[in-house]
Amino acid sequence: MSTKIKLLLAEDEPSLGQIIKESLETRDFKVLHVLDGEEAFSVYNQEQPEILVLDVMMPKKDGFTLAKEIRKTNKNIPIIFLTAKSQTKDVLEGFEHGGNDYLKKPFSMEELIVRVHNLLGRVNLKTNHKAIVIGGFIFNYEKQYLLFNDEKALLTHRESELLYHLTEKKNDILDRAFILNKLWGNDDFFNARSMDVFISKLRKKLQKDPSVAIINVRGFGYKLTC
Repeated sequence: MSTKIKLLLAEDEPSLGQIIKESLETRDFKVLHVLDGEEAFSVYNQEQPEILVLDVMMPKKDGFTLAKEIRKTNKNIPIIFLTAKSQTKDVLEGFEHGGNDYLKKPFSMEELIVRVHNLLGRVNLKTNHKAIVIGGFIFNYEKQYLLFNDEKALLTHRESELLYHLTEKKNDILDRAFILNKLWGNDDFFNARSMDVFISKLRKKLQKDPSVAIINVRGFGYKLTC
Protein backbone atom coordinates (compact mmCIF):
# COMPACT_ATOMS: atom_id res chain seq x y z
CA MET A 1 0.00 0.00 0.00
CA SER A 2 1.29 3.47 -0.94
CA THR A 3 2.29 5.76 1.90
CA LYS A 4 2.88 8.80 -0.31
CA ILE A 5 1.55 12.13 0.96
CA LYS A 6 -0.95 13.65 -1.46
CA LEU A 7 -0.12 17.31 -2.17
CA LEU A 8 -2.03 19.73 -4.39
CA LEU A 9 0.24 22.23 -6.15
CA ALA A 10 -1.44 25.20 -7.88
CA GLU A 11 1.23 27.02 -9.91
CA ASP A 12 0.43 28.67 -13.25
CA GLU A 13 4.05 28.79 -14.45
CA PRO A 14 4.47 25.33 -16.07
CA SER A 15 8.27 25.12 -15.80
CA LEU A 16 8.35 26.08 -12.11
CA GLY A 17 5.43 23.79 -11.38
CA GLN A 18 7.22 20.87 -13.03
CA ILE A 19 10.42 21.52 -11.04
CA ILE A 20 8.48 21.60 -7.77
CA LYS A 21 6.50 18.49 -8.73
CA GLU A 22 9.57 16.45 -9.62
CA SER A 23 11.47 17.55 -6.51
CA LEU A 24 8.59 16.66 -4.17
CA GLU A 25 7.97 13.33 -5.87
CA THR A 26 11.53 12.26 -5.02
CA ARG A 27 10.55 12.80 -1.33
CA ASP A 28 7.55 10.42 -1.23
CA PHE A 29 4.88 12.92 -2.24
CA LYS A 30 2.16 12.35 -4.79
CA VAL A 31 1.86 15.77 -6.44
CA LEU A 32 -1.30 16.94 -8.20
CA HIS A 33 -0.17 19.92 -10.30
CA VAL A 34 -2.77 22.33 -11.72
CA LEU A 35 -2.38 25.63 -13.57
CA ASP A 36 -5.23 27.81 -12.29
CA GLY A 37 -7.42 28.38 -9.25
CA GLU A 38 -10.64 26.94 -10.65
CA GLU A 39 -8.94 23.68 -11.63
CA ALA A 40 -7.30 23.60 -8.20
CA PHE A 41 -10.66 23.84 -6.44
CA SER A 42 -12.09 21.04 -8.59
CA VAL A 43 -9.09 18.74 -8.00
CA TYR A 44 -9.14 19.55 -4.27
CA ASN A 45 -12.77 18.38 -4.00
CA GLN A 46 -12.13 15.23 -6.04
CA GLU A 47 -8.81 14.13 -4.56
CA GLN A 48 -8.89 15.43 -0.94
CA PRO A 49 -5.13 16.12 -0.65
CA GLU A 50 -3.36 16.35 2.70
CA ILE A 51 -1.64 19.70 2.07
CA LEU A 52 -1.95 22.59 -0.41
CA VAL A 53 0.80 24.69 -2.00
CA LEU A 54 -0.86 27.64 -3.75
CA ASP A 55 0.57 30.38 -5.93
CA VAL A 56 -1.06 33.68 -4.99
CA MET A 57 -1.30 35.15 -8.51
CA MET A 58 -3.15 32.63 -10.70
CA PRO A 59 -5.63 32.95 -13.58
CA LYS A 60 -9.37 32.41 -13.06
CA LYS A 61 -9.09 32.35 -9.25
CA ASP A 62 -6.21 33.69 -7.13
CA GLY A 63 -4.65 31.75 -4.26
CA PHE A 64 -6.18 33.90 -1.49
CA THR A 65 -9.71 33.46 -2.88
CA LEU A 66 -9.15 29.73 -3.31
CA ALA A 67 -7.90 29.33 0.27
CA LYS A 68 -10.85 31.31 1.63
CA GLU A 69 -13.31 29.01 -0.17
CA ILE A 70 -11.54 25.86 1.03
CA ARG A 71 -11.50 27.12 4.63
CA LYS A 72 -15.33 27.21 4.59
CA THR A 73 -15.37 23.41 4.68
CA ASN A 74 -11.89 22.45 5.91
CA LYS A 75 -10.34 24.38 8.80
CA ASN A 76 -7.35 22.11 9.31
CA ILE A 77 -5.66 21.33 5.99
CA PRO A 78 -2.23 23.04 5.86
CA ILE A 79 -1.86 25.77 3.21
CA ILE A 80 1.41 27.28 1.99
CA PHE A 81 1.32 30.33 -0.28
CA LEU A 82 3.94 30.93 -2.96
CA THR A 83 4.22 34.65 -3.65
CA ALA A 84 6.36 37.29 -5.27
CA LYS A 85 4.88 39.81 -2.82
CA SER A 86 6.72 40.56 0.40
CA GLN A 87 4.97 43.58 1.93
CA THR A 88 3.65 43.06 5.45
CA LYS A 89 0.07 43.77 4.38
CA ASP A 90 0.27 41.13 1.61
CA VAL A 91 1.62 38.44 3.90
CA LEU A 92 -0.89 39.24 6.65
CA GLU A 93 -3.68 39.09 4.07
CA GLY A 94 -2.54 35.56 3.23
CA PHE A 95 -2.68 34.50 6.88
CA GLU A 96 -6.11 36.09 7.27
CA HIS A 97 -7.40 34.01 4.36
CA GLY A 98 -6.33 30.80 6.05
CA GLY A 99 -2.69 30.36 5.10
CA ASN A 100 -0.33 28.59 7.49
CA ASP A 101 2.91 29.66 5.85
CA TYR A 102 4.31 31.53 2.85
CA LEU A 103 7.40 31.40 0.67
CA LYS A 104 8.66 34.38 -1.29
CA LYS A 105 9.82 33.63 -4.84
CA PRO A 106 12.50 32.70 -5.65
CA PHE A 107 12.92 30.00 -3.00
CA SER A 108 14.96 26.84 -2.56
CA MET A 109 13.29 23.45 -2.90
CA GLU A 110 14.88 22.35 0.37
CA GLU A 111 13.17 25.21 2.18
CA LEU A 112 9.79 24.29 0.69
CA ILE A 113 10.22 20.63 1.64
CA VAL A 114 11.19 21.51 5.22
CA ARG A 115 8.16 23.78 5.59
CA VAL A 116 5.80 21.15 4.15
CA HIS A 117 7.05 18.50 6.57
CA ASN A 118 6.93 20.99 9.45
CA LEU A 119 3.26 21.82 8.78
CA LEU A 120 2.27 18.18 8.38
CA GLY A 121 4.04 17.33 11.63
CA ARG A 122 2.21 20.07 13.53
CA VAL A 123 -1.18 18.92 12.27
CA ASN A 124 -0.49 15.33 13.33
CA LEU A 125 0.74 16.35 16.77
CA LYS A 126 -2.31 18.43 17.56
CA THR A 127 -5.21 16.30 16.37
CA ASN A 128 -6.00 15.15 19.92
CA HIS A 129 -5.94 18.64 21.45
CA LYS A 130 -9.51 19.86 20.94
CA ALA A 131 -10.54 21.99 23.93
CA ILE A 132 -8.35 23.92 26.39
CA VAL A 133 -9.48 26.04 29.35
CA ILE A 134 -7.93 29.53 29.54
CA GLY A 135 -9.38 31.37 32.54
CA GLY A 136 -13.04 31.88 31.68
CA PHE A 137 -12.49 30.89 28.05
CA ILE A 138 -12.76 27.54 26.33
CA PHE A 139 -10.32 27.36 23.44
CA ASN A 140 -11.24 24.81 20.77
CA TYR A 141 -8.13 24.29 18.68
CA GLU A 142 -9.75 21.90 16.21
CA LYS A 143 -12.64 24.26 15.36
CA GLN A 144 -10.61 27.42 15.91
CA TYR A 145 -12.68 29.49 18.28
CA LEU A 146 -12.77 30.96 21.79
CA LEU A 147 -15.93 30.59 23.87
CA PHE A 148 -16.68 33.01 26.73
CA ASN A 149 -20.08 33.05 28.45
CA ASP A 150 -21.69 31.55 25.34
CA GLU A 151 -20.07 34.20 23.11
CA LYS A 152 -17.95 32.70 20.36
CA ALA A 153 -14.94 34.47 18.83
CA LEU A 154 -13.56 32.85 15.69
CA LEU A 155 -9.80 32.55 15.25
CA THR A 156 -7.70 32.50 12.12
CA HIS A 157 -5.32 29.59 11.60
CA ARG A 158 -2.30 31.61 12.65
CA GLU A 159 -4.05 32.97 15.76
CA SER A 160 -5.11 29.46 16.71
CA GLU A 161 -1.62 28.02 16.31
CA LEU A 162 0.00 30.85 18.24
CA LEU A 163 -2.52 30.57 21.07
CA TYR A 164 -2.01 26.80 21.19
CA HIS A 165 1.71 27.22 21.79
CA LEU A 166 1.07 29.91 24.42
CA THR A 167 -1.24 27.50 26.28
CA GLU A 168 1.40 24.80 26.10
CA LYS A 169 3.70 27.16 28.06
CA LYS A 170 0.96 28.70 30.22
CA ASN A 171 2.41 30.83 33.06
CA ASP A 172 5.86 30.27 31.59
CA ILE A 173 7.80 32.07 28.86
CA LEU A 174 7.24 31.10 25.23
CA ASP A 175 10.60 31.80 23.62
CA ARG A 176 10.31 34.40 20.86
CA ALA A 177 12.90 32.85 18.54
CA PHE A 178 11.44 29.37 19.02
CA ILE A 179 7.88 30.35 18.06
CA LEU A 180 9.05 32.48 15.12
CA ASN A 181 11.03 29.56 13.71
CA LYS A 182 8.21 27.13 14.46
CA LEU A 183 5.34 29.07 12.90
CA TRP A 184 7.00 31.57 10.54
CA GLY A 185 10.04 29.59 9.41
CA ASN A 186 12.68 32.04 10.69
CA ASP A 187 13.10 34.77 13.31
CA ASP A 188 13.94 37.76 11.11
CA PHE A 189 12.64 41.29 11.75
CA PHE A 190 9.88 41.04 9.14
CA ASN A 191 8.39 37.89 10.70
CA ALA A 192 8.77 39.34 14.21
CA ARG A 193 6.60 42.31 13.20
CA SER A 194 4.02 39.92 11.79
CA MET A 195 3.94 37.94 15.04
CA ASP A 196 3.48 41.12 17.09
CA VAL A 197 0.35 41.87 15.05
CA PHE A 198 -1.09 38.44 15.84
CA ILE A 199 -0.26 38.80 19.54
CA SER A 200 -2.21 42.09 19.56
CA LYS A 201 -5.20 40.40 17.92
CA LEU A 202 -5.18 37.62 20.52
CA ARG A 203 -4.99 40.15 23.36
CA LYS A 204 -8.14 41.86 22.03
CA LYS A 205 -10.01 38.57 21.89
CA LEU A 206 -8.94 37.61 25.41
CA GLN A 207 -9.67 40.95 27.09
CA LYS A 208 -13.17 39.90 28.22
CA ASP A 209 -11.53 38.05 31.12
CA PRO A 210 -9.27 40.45 33.09
CA SER A 211 -7.50 37.49 34.70
CA VAL A 212 -6.10 36.42 31.32
CA ALA A 213 -3.16 38.28 29.81
CA ILE A 214 -0.37 37.84 27.28
CA ILE A 215 2.69 39.53 28.77
CA ASN A 216 5.63 40.71 26.71
CA VAL A 217 8.82 39.54 28.48
CA ARG A 218 11.29 41.90 26.84
CA GLY A 219 14.24 40.16 25.23
CA PHE A 220 12.79 36.67 25.78
CA GLY A 221 9.27 36.21 24.47
CA TYR A 222 5.67 36.07 25.68
CA LYS A 223 3.88 34.61 28.67
CA LEU A 224 0.19 33.64 28.85
CA THR A 225 -1.02 34.14 32.42
CA CYS A 226 -4.39 33.18 33.88
